[in-house]
Amino acid sequence: MATTKYQPLGDRVLVKPTEQEAQTKSGILLPDTAQERPQEGKIIAAGPGRTTDDGKLIPLGVKKGDEILYSKFAGTEVKLDDEEHLILSERDILAIIS
Repeated sequence: MATTKYQPLGDRVLVKPTEQEAQTKSGILLPDTAQERPQEGKIIAAGPGRTTDDGKLIPLGVKKGDEILYSKFAGTEVKLDDEEHLILSERDILAIIS
């Protein structure tokens, strides 16, 4: 089976959210509906950057492979190759995790 390539447009990035723990520290198992939405993930693909009104390209400050922290309710959820992903704008990225 061939893997499909995805290329975000403009200042958008494709992010694979980091899996969250399904169990609390005290050992209670949480159903999917009770788990918080993840805020960390890895950039799978990145667009070329933002274009200004005068046509200049401003490159992104992040790149493919970066681990990031993003706004809690940011982005659009998409299912690609049977896996959950997010498409975020660069302005929704809060930090690069090092």
